[in-house]
Amino acid sequence: MMLPNLHVASLDTVLTQGMNMKKKHEVETLAAVVRSIAESTGSQTIIDVGAGQGYLAQVLSFQYNLSVVAIDASSHHGAVTSARAERIKKHYAAKTKNAHLNVPQTVTCCVMSSDALKAFSDALLQKNDFEPLEMKEIDLGEPYLEGLEVERKKPSLCSNSNMGPSLVLAGLHACGDLSVTMLRTFIECKEIKAVVSIGCCYNLLSEEGSQNSGSQCGFPVSEGAKLSGLSLGKSARDLACQSAERWRSLTKDAALQNFELHAFRAAFQMVLNRYYPEILTTSPSIGRQGKALRRQQQRRVLQNNLHVDKRTSLPLVATWEKCEMERSCTTSNYSEAYQGHTSEVVLREGDTCSTLDRGGLSLQISSSYSSGCEGIWSLDRYSLFEKFCNSGLCRLGLLTNISQEIDFLGLWKEAQPFCELIGPYWSLRAVLGPVLETLLLLDRLLFLQEQGSSVKAVALPIFNPILSPRNVAIIAQKI
Repeated sequence: MMLPNLHVASLDTVLTQGMNMKKKHEVETLAAVVRSIAESTGSQTIIDVGAGQGYLAQVLSFQYNLSVVAIDASSHHGAVTSARAERIKKHYAAKTKNAHLNVPQTVTCCVMSSDALKAFSDALLQKNDFEPLEMKEIDLGEPYLEGLEVERKKPSLCSNSNMGPSLVLAGLHACGDLSVTMLRTFIECKEIKAVVSIGCCYNLLSEEGSQNSGSQCGFPVSEGAKLSGLSLGKSARDLACQSAERWRSLTKDAALQNFELHAFRAAFQMVLNRYYPEILTTSPSIGRQGKALRRQQQRRVLQNNLHVDKRTSLPLVATWEKCEMERSCTTSNYSEAYQGHTSEVVLREGDTCSTLDRGGLSLQISSSYSSGCEGIWSLDRYSLFEKFCNSGLCRLGLLTNISQEIDFLGLWKEAQPFCELIGPYWSLRAVLGPVLETLLLLDRLLFLQEQGSSVKAVALPIFNPILSPRNVAIIAQKI
């Protein structure tokens, strides 16, 4: 059994401070899994690869009393990890009267290959008492660990002795190739007895045959996958990040809002293609300002609804989003009068036909709106699209005054007839996502199984997929 005596302990508020529900669930579960693996291999030291702000490292240290080294490429993350760990230590030291608590050590380094990770592992095993470390690249890219002056023999960066302590590599959503680097290091370094890797960001994987591929690609890694000759490409790897479980958990209105944001992004691509074609060659990324705009809009709606509630006797429940009226719900020249207006209201089912004055705009609302529209309406999708585009252009460093010459309205009218296709198209893509992710995970599992009987490897879903879509852990140990 790969996980003997697995018990997931609840974390107290001191350890979970700053964690959202997703992170708490992931850290709580993964820490218990790593502790179980460490216990079965007799390992006392954990290397948390891609540690971020050190949530997992701190739980392993304070909850399970393990020695932990947290590696991350960001020095800021390392500083945050250390500061947070000291606060937690001070709390528990005062509570238990124990001043000798395990505190995770932090290392700032960019792990670009298994050689770098092996060098760190070798140095760590040869020096038991060390200060917070920093890895730098010197002399032809040879990794050097500041503060760990130890002799390293080439070509083997890990000793072949079975004596001394053993290590466990752990990674919670280690990004792109980093998850694969962990698996290679586990195979190549004798002192690493086990690895627990949960991948993320498949779109950032290097792929054999692509322009950014190196000598050791992130896909394929197994001989079996290489023999198949299968090529994915960036779009397919990006699609592997989609979560069918999360889509199924969305309400109808939330799903429609997501589809709307996808429509905005697709129409914004038309803006770039028509006015800034040179930008498209750089694979522009504009982040998630669409969701931020939606949250801002919802806050305005709430404020407006509270204001309207004092002026009228109409019960208000949500936002009012655009829908073609099929029955008796009518408006009076709303498109002209509402131009630029962002306030929205909704009536509960069963309300009688009433006239609501909104800053000079009179709308007649019928009790049959619910059956006629089924959902929420938006009277200002174009205005939100224009804000989306301006925000995206600013993110790309383009001058905002130039954007005034862009015919946003014409582009939106051109794109709007296709918006209804976004939902079915995106749903079909989301269905294919788990298939592609399974292919990537099987490639990694097969790579470990190809090492022979000395390695035992499994792929286990350990998280709730709705809370954490990347929920499959690749767990391997040497036997």
